[in-house]
Amino acid sequence: MAKLLILVLVVVGLMGPGWSAETGREAPWRIHTLFSVECQNYFDWQTVGLMHSFRKARQPGPITRLLSCTEEEKKNYRGMGLAPTVEVPSMSRHPRTGDWYPAINKPAGVVHWLKHSKDADNVDWVVILDADMIIRGPIIPWELGAEKGKPVAAYYGYLIGCDNALAKLHTKHPELCDKVGGLLAMHIDDLRALAPLWLSKTEEVREDRAHWSTNLTGDIYGKGWISEMYGYSFGAAEVGLQHKINDNLMIYPGYIPREGVEPILLHYGLPFSVGNWSFSKLDHHEDDVVYDCDRLFPEPPFPREVHLMESDPNKRRALFLSIECIHTLNEGLLLQHKANGCPKPTGSKYLSFLRSKTFAELTRPKLLTPATIQTEKESIQTVPKQFIAEPGGQYPKIHTIFSTECIKYFDWQTVGLVHSFHLSGQPGNITRLLSCSDEDLKQYTGHDLAPTHYVPSMSKHPLTGD
Repeated sequence: MAKLLILVLVVVGLMGPGWSAETGREAPWRIHTLFSVECQNYFDWQTVGLMHSFRKARQPGPITRLLSCTEEEKKNYRGMGLAPTVEVPSMSRHPRTGDWYPAINKPAGVVHWLKHSKDADNVDWVVILDADMIIRGPIIPWELGAEKGKPVAAYYGYLIGCDNALAKLHTKHPELCDKVGGLLAMHIDDLRALAPLWLSKTEEVREDRAHWSTNLTGDIYGKGWISEMYGYSFGAAEVGLQHKINDNLMIYPGYIPREGVEPILLHYGLPFSVGNWSFSKLDHHEDDVVYDCDRLFPEPPFPREVHLMESDPNKRRALFLSIECIHTLNEGLLLQHKANGCPKPTGSKYLSFLRSKTFAELTRPKLLTPATIQTEKESIQTVPKQFIAEPGGQYPKIHTIFSTECIKYFDWQTVGLVHSFHLSGQPGNITRLLSCSDEDLKQYTGHDLAPTHYVPSMSKHPLTGD
């Protein structure tokens, strides 16, 4: 679960021209963006996409890549020039335990940066993002509602360990454990307090093999891969951080946004499709597309083709977000190839589109809407007790859930239900509650059939045996 991540820290004087030029105001605090990667092709193309979207979105302030590589890896590494970089010691192989867990480089890199970088003394706020993201508009922590001691965060519902014995084992304040990740916007003082515990709690959860089971962690593989995420949540609980949870700022391509919401982050962590075209980041784990002058990612449909695919405005909007994600990645690759000294590519309809005013207008920086910055508690409080949406009107937040088990009988039903969910235009998201024993999970192959929350199986009652 080694992931590319970003930290956006807010500070006076180092602001780039984008935010002030776009809004006509000077930012009152300084911002710095960080992201953590390793020396792999997989992270290099994500770096190109992230760096390009950072510039395109006019995110204020500088950006720094925290690069965790061994000396041996650096000998053959080609991507040193892809981003402003600070090299940090690799902890992929833990120096004390020998445990192989590359995701620990994220908190370890942040700790190193805080201790050794002069830039860390010139920031006020921090935003942390997963690296497999495209930034669509400026991420301004104070505009998102972040306060000192109260970071803004995206909701990661599968971190079920916050609600069970796992949190009680690893934090003195399980009631403060929040299921968050993906997007984190916090004050620099909070990051300084949190970072050492983020690292130590990650180590602690990795070493707690007795409690790695899916029913406790929500990790479908039961191998402790999401230990770093729990390290963050448990560390944040220890220092008393209380998150404002926002489920609007970030969206997975393929999901339908709520009406009135303008997501400013695209998180391409899951496979998605538009018509007969599809994309999965895992298909490109070893892809050297950054260094191959003649290649981009498979081109998505053009906007006018998407218009013909879908008549429902909100479902069409979801399709546009999906193609925007990969069009932006490809635009970044095209510019990187030019920077690499590649020959000018042969002209094509697709390249003309990426260079067009139409595409530039479609992908101009997005500004926050009132609905986008609404947190979960605010959303719940503002929904009327009785609500009937007018045709084409705005719905309150709706989430559809259904319950199944790890057998083929439910798999084909799941396929039909999820397909009809998307066809029907049902607002909001859908989650499958999957009840399986640990033994069943070892053999189960249908994990990707639907967005899934894993729950302990009670098919055999734990008390009565019924």
